[in-house]
Amino acid sequence: MKLIILDRDGVINFDSDQYIKSPAEWKPIPGSPEAIARLNQAGYRVVVATNQSGVGRGLFEMDTLNAIHEKMHKTIAAAGGRIDAVFYCPHAADAKCDCRKPKPGMFERIAACYNIDLTSVPAIGDSLRDLQAAEASGALPMLVLTGKGKKTQAEGGLPDDTLVFDNLAAAVDDLLS
Repeated sequence: MKLIILDRDGVINFDSDQYIKSPAEWKPIPGSPEAIARLNQAGYRVVVATNQSGVGRGLFEMDTLNAIHEKMHKTIAAAGGRIDAVFYCPHAADAKCDCRKPKPGMFERIAACYNIDLTSVPAIGDSLRDLQAAEASGALPMLVLTGKGKKTQAEGGLPDDTLVFDNLAAAVDDLLS
């Protein structure tokens, strides 16, 4: 089975320092829905792994998070693609949970659900914590320069094997070439 793990905010959709708190605030990065469709067509299962501390901070409810994800699913379906599963950490940063990236707990859940070793599974994110979670689970860290990606690259400290791309569409071009 071919699997790919994507972060949500900054990779699939535009990010916000004030959090994405409603479906109206969720806006796809141009080319991302089509890139996900191309992954599906190439036989990839696409899963999202996203920290959503806005729930734990009380900025929005689970119903709102579900509505945001419903909009994401519909947008990607309209481009001919699908996301097979969404894994998320709803906890605030101070919760000391194992599922919040950069800890690998969410990636370990993905591996268990799909009964797969994550070694060399592409994991695309825009923040250092995305890349650290990928590295800790044996996945292949890939940085996109959308969202917080340019800042992440400038700050350095990336895992040694990190691949860097302008956006999700460029990363998918490389994977499928």
